[in-house]
Amino acid sequence: MINALLTYEFLQNAFLSGIIIGVIAPLLGLFIVVRRLALIADALSHVALAGIAGSLFLSQQFLFFSALNPVYLGIGSAVGGSLLIEKLRGMYKHYEELAIPVILSAGIGLGAIFISLSKGFGSDLIGYLFGSVSAVSRQDLIIVIIIAVIVIAYVRFLYKELFVLSFDSEYSKVSGINARFIQMFFMIITALVIGASMRIVGILLVSSLMTVPVAAAMQIAKSFKGAIIYSIIFGEIAVIIGLFSAFHLDIAPGGTIVVTSILLLLIVLAWKKIRGDRKTVKVGGSLYDD
Repeated sequence: MINALLTYEFLQNAFLSGIIIGVIAPLLGLFIVVRRLALIADALSHVALAGIAGSLFLSQQFLFFSALNPVYLGIGSAVGGSLLIEKLRGMYKHYEELAIPVILSAGIGLGAIFISLSKGFGSDLIGYLFGSVSAVSRQDLIIVIIIAVIVIAYVRFLYKELFVLSFDSEYSKVSGINARFIQMFFMIITALVIGASMRIVGILLVSSLMTVPVAAAMQIAKSFKGAIIYSIIFGEIAVIIGLFSAFHLDIAPGGTIVVTSILLLLIVLAWKKIRGDRKTVKVGGSLYDD
């Protein structure tokens, strides 16, 4: 495997992309989970599916789209979906969660239409649905790096605001925090991470990488920053083991990454049960802990 990594560019692209995604997906996923927005990742991933399917369909009809990386339209669709979710949440103030299934349904519906209209891009679409080690190009790696820089800068410079907004939205309103801007940018960042991850983990499984490592981390973390560290560690372990397994078994990496994440969660739960510590630590605690 090491020799193959040193020899083949596509493996280098896949593993470098995977390692980066193993950081940014759980990092952002923790904020998603503590804000009880886990289903938003599913909704945006299905909107990204519509964008990918639409791009592949248009590439069959127009020469311009045949030269365009489908990831661009997938990311654009996810960003558009994130803005629509925020708009709908504002319109249904007492039923904000209604926005998620509406956008999710729209993504599935549009994706189904484009897939039905297509004349055979099955293998390409499967790679986007479940990930592919061999399909990650240097261009895809550059996209992942750019998005990772944006995500890390966002969390780094707005960490305190994100922390307060995640645990006490009422306090954030009276403390002068521009909650609307931060929330809107947060949704866009989430869409970008989903777009960056689709080549490795796959559209249908990317939300798992954003939530399952977080679920494991929250079982053992004693603080919010500790949960961030554990989430990233579990995410990286899942990605590295998953990619190695996918390469040797010649199967979709998304499945192996997600199954590895689930196994890590089960190991953590079993370890806690053996220790007799069944209580889940609520990360964050006081606003002044971190």
